[in-house]
Amino acid sequence: MPKAILVFDIDGVVRNVGGSYRRAVMDTVEHYTQGAYRPSSSDIDDIKAEGIWNNDWKLSQEMAERYWEGQGKSRAELGLDYDAIVEFFQVKYRGPESAPFTGYIKDEPLLMSPAYLESLTAADLAWGFFSGATRGSAGFVLEKRLGLQEPLLVAMGEAADKPEPAGLFQVSEKLAGGAAGLPVGLPVIYAGDTVADMHTIRNAKAQQPEGHWYAVGVLPPHVQETEARAEAYIGVLKAAGADVVVANIEELNGEMVDWLVGSC
Repeated sequence: MPKAILVFDIDGVVRNVGGSYRRAVMDTVEHYTQGAYRPSSSDIDDIKAEGIWNNDWKLSQEMAERYWEGQGKSRAELGLDYDAIVEFFQVKYRGPESAPFTGYIKDEPLLMSPAYLESLTAADLAWGFFSGATRGSAGFVLEKRLGLQEPLLVAMGEAADKPEPAGLFQVSEKLAGGAAGLPVGLPVIYAGDTVADMHTIRNAKAQQPEGHWYAVGVLPPHVQETEARAEAYIGVLKAAGADVVVANIEELNGEMVDWLVGSC
């Protein structure tokens, strides 16, 4: 039995998606507003702060529809095709079906190293991943880029979207030995970079109040460009329920886990 379980989000935690997922959001919104509106990174942060836009395809549609509503057009009048939005987005991000993983995804910088995960294992900490990314996208970074062998992962479509904690429960229970429910007292820490991630822990506490749940906020690289922006984002994550916020996921080591479990 591990002394604690760590579950990681992927985007903004394992990989820097500032020039990939976010760029694809910008491209998609710009395309579906006929070039009239290209959202900034801050615009995307603002809507994600609402805590319900974990799916970037739906986020792209929502941002385009909000733009057109501001121009006096109704959503029904627009009739944006969600499947077409997904296809456009995926060609930009993942690449065309004829050449997968040749889009923006291929250039994502890693924020986590295999040595870091090995250090967690050595510290008697079990770890896995719960992400809103597709299994193909998440598997590419975990297996092809990080070199992990069959990592424990719950991805898009395999559990309810965050902030519902069903995927977090699935990963945690498997890491605890596969039994339904968690052993009493076993801490579970979820690390993510968005309000939805922090709310996932909040909902886990509400649904399984007997558990020991901790939320670690991670500052994505794009908000660390200025101190003021980083401080503002720290405030957003803490207001959403973060017990602690780190600038890089590798700060979440065995010593921090001991401190977190002992003090929060």
